[in-house]
Amino acid sequence: MNFKQTYRNKSTDGLDKLDFAIINLLKKDARSSSRKIAKILDIAPSTVIARIRKLEKMNIIRDYTITLDYSQLGYNFPVIIDVKVSKGQLFEVEKEIAKNENVIAVYDITGEFDVTVLATFKSRKDLDKFIKDLQRMEYVERTYTKLILNTIKELPSMTL
Repeated sequence: MNFKQTYRNKSTDGLDKLDFAIINLLKKDARSSSRKIAKILDIAPSTVIARIRKLEKMNIIRDYTITLDYSQLGYNFPVIIDVKVSKGQLFEVEKEIAKNENVIAVYDITGEFDVTVLATFKSRKDLDKFIKDLQRMEYVERTYTKLILNTIKELPSMTL
């Protein structure tokens, strides 16, 4: 299959199919060399390097990282915590929550609650302390905690 011709169509957001092909290959293995990607896509390695630099400059590729299995590291209590915040202090509360080393993500949300927190803990005691500290925070009205029993699907990103 000749990818040179297939990837010439431009999309409206400034990226073309070749950019998306490179992104998808890097998502599968961020350690892939430019030479390996070029060989798969039947293009020059210099083209891959230029495209990756462009994607980095556009802040589309922001980081090269690893995916951890937290349970293998002893973090056996993953939770989702919804937080109701009062008096327009959302940003301050979110910044404070995000400082905790057990917190993986903090999201602004719509609906009954204002914030969703994804966190993981090594013990029930650690989880209990975090929830009680969270509930004592100024401007936190209430929380709703859900313990994650099983993860059916969890990807670092979606396929483009």
